[in-house]
Amino acid sequence: MAPKFGTSGLRGLVTELSPALVVAHIAAFARACPMGKGLFVGRDLRDSSSRIAGDVIRAARARGLAVTDCGATPTPALAQAAMGAGAAAVMVTGSHIPADRNGLKFYTPAGEITKDQEAAIIAALADMPASVTTPGQLAQADPGPGFLDRYRDAFGPSALAGRRLGVWSHSAVGRDLLAETLAALGAEVVEIARSDSFIPIDTEALSPQARALLARAAAVQGLDAVASTDGDGDRPLLTDAQGRVIPGDVLGQITAGLLGADVVVTPVSSNTGVDQLGLGRVIRTRIGSPFVIAGMTAAQAADPATRVVGYEANGGFLLGFDAALPAGPLPRLMTRDSHLPIIAPLVAAGEGGGDRSLAALVAAQPARFTATGRLQEIPTEASAALVAGLAADPDSFPADLGAETLASTDTTDGLRMRLASGRIVHLRPSGNAPELRVYAEAETLQAAQALLDTGLALLRARL
Repeated sequence: MAPKFGTSGLRGLVTELSPALVVAHIAAFARACPMGKGLFVGRDLRDSSSRIAGDVIRAARARGLAVTDCGATPTPALAQAAMGAGAAAVMVTGSHIPADRNGLKFYTPAGEITKDQEAAIIAALADMPASVTTPGQLAQADPGPGFLDRYRDAFGPSALAGRRLGVWSHSAVGRDLLAETLAALGAEVVEIARSDSFIPIDTEALSPQARALLARAAAVQGLDAVASTDGDGDRPLLTDAQGRVIPGDVLGQITAGLLGADVVVTPVSSNTGVDQLGLGRVIRTRIGSPFVIAGMTAAQAADPATRVVGYEANGGFLLGFDAALPAGPLPRLMTRDSHLPIIAPLVAAGEGGGDRSLAALVAAQPARFTATGRLQEIPTEASAALVAGLAADPDSFPADLGAETLASTDTTDGLRMRLASGRIVHLRPSGNAPELRVYAEAETLQAAQALLDTGLALLRARL
């Protein structure tokens, strides 16, 4: 696929993310967006990321920017360090997509670029300025320790004391930092399945083999939970003591509750249980962190004192206010983070003084359950055409799902069909990979999974 902007920055095949293309986009970024005190650069553990990060650094220095090379580091740690220094940032990552693809995530000193800034970068590609005479300076930094301190200072060094936690390392760039952070909060940490080669882990669509690995590790190691992230560390994964994966949006609503949020901003694809928690106002957006950030920013503009948070169905959590936590303040961080929605539910599960059961905490949430899946290697055009056809005749698909009837549709992002039974099926072409995403919601996990499996089979046949 030709490199293009999606919901998580610029994405494309590694073969098409050439040095010339990277140089052009970094030059356009520098021209179109505020750079502040320079540019911080980080990368994930894909084989191609070192080369692309080198291209980013050379391109930025050629524009006269002071560059801080942060090496292999998680996206939220890079963003916190850059914003704290008043600098822009670029993260080289393809997140969860296969290793033959990669991408760039762009940050101004204020946080993730907006859709307007994305359009400005694209417009600036047509005007390539000459390199400056004196290249920008180059420094190195490790954002990891500051990111660990963020959570130890807020939750305290004994917040997870007595817990035995697994960290599924695979090829996540923040695997060591996650383990160190949990240990700094008092947990005993056991590493699981470290990989020296890149594995594309999508925390929203884990394979049966990955789920079996987590369940087996939890049982064999006697773990209270297993934690992990996607490749660049901005999407969380957390299981209970049986190794059962807790959906990302459930982690989000638990975290919002612990923080005492007044306003929750989340995409239309997220679990509707949050609407029943009494947290205040819930604002629904299109899928993608730029849209969540825009909703959060609007809420803050209407009431600067509001305690606003955001999260996506994948669990990536955005903190829009300075939160007061047991050991100290947790400063706002307006970018997707995986650590907070892992730590907060673990802490919340122990606050009742009982068996510290994550399963009990999840069971106490409103009885709405989600399951997600995807049809891979489907060209975006084919997915879009299928969804458009179903939107024009939405009654036909629910009938195929098993005598269901349609109650309403929502085309905010893709096609979201609410059935008369209260169940939901949501179809959406991916914004950053050749995939058709499918979301199902029902009153039990088994019903949601059955709805998803039936939906995927029907869609596969139609494609």
